[in-house]
Amino acid sequence: MDGFISTIKESGFTLITGVNTLYVGMMTHPDFVNIDFSNLQATINGGTAAMEATSEKWQAITGLPIIQGYGLSETSPILTWTQASERTFTGKIGRAFPNTEIKLLDDEDNEVPMGERGELVAKGPQVTKGYYQQPEISAAAFTSDGYFRTGDIAIVDAEGNFQIVDRKKDMVIVSGFNVYPNDVEQVAAKCDGVVECACLGVPDEKTGEAVKLFAVKAPGSKVTEADIIAYCRAHLTPYKVPKSVVFIDEVPKSAVGKMLRRVLRDA
Repeated sequence: MDGFISTIKESGFTLITGVNTLYVGMMTHPDFVNIDFSNLQATINGGTAAMEATSEKWQAITGLPIIQGYGLSETSPILTWTQASERTFTGKIGRAFPNTEIKLLDDEDNEVPMGERGELVAKGPQVTKGYYQQPEISAAAFTSDGYFRTGDIAIVDAEGNFQIVDRKKDMVIVSGFNVYPNDVEQVAAKCDGVVECACLGVPDEKTGEAVKLFAVKAPGSKVTEADIIAYCRAHLTPYKVPKSVVFIDEVPKSAVGKMLRRVLRDA
């Protein structure tokens, strides 16, 4: 990070792309305040969802929110895009790219009504035709009418703007209610003293699964497990509130900055 900050701070860059963890890391660096943002026109996030708390801190310093695009390696790699003219953080990933068809499906592959959650599936010239020499996996990856299954749960508004809720496989079921980790993380990240966090489901005798939160403290912070749970209780419906909080030094991530919940699950 030292070298990165040193390289860009006087470059007069007009655009920056990265992942949420990059922006968090930049803002906690002591030399961040010396970066010249006077020519910045857009800050773009991809790879993993941007946190509202991160965007708010970024905008307070740079004057611009973090905007998002969305795609996968199998979609070369873009499906949707947010307008660079946005001046407030929405958490949305924008509208479908030209010549790209997107719809949201329930577990029976029925299209869900607008505003309801469903798996995002897509069709377009940039979408893969399948996985090399893996016909069974390829067949399972597409709907009967040729849409690629992304595995991401999303909603869409009346203007056609999509918003990713979470990975389908990461959903936690508490007493029969669906809890998406991103919903909890977006709130917990706003608690004073929390730099980053991640949550997952753990077995619970009473509720089937319970929400467990892993949090990284800000330098010098004295925030406690009780503080974070109380904050979440004030801002989340009861079944989404973490039952426990574990403090860790850092959230495990891939080489490109994506959160690795499986590492926490296996720890």
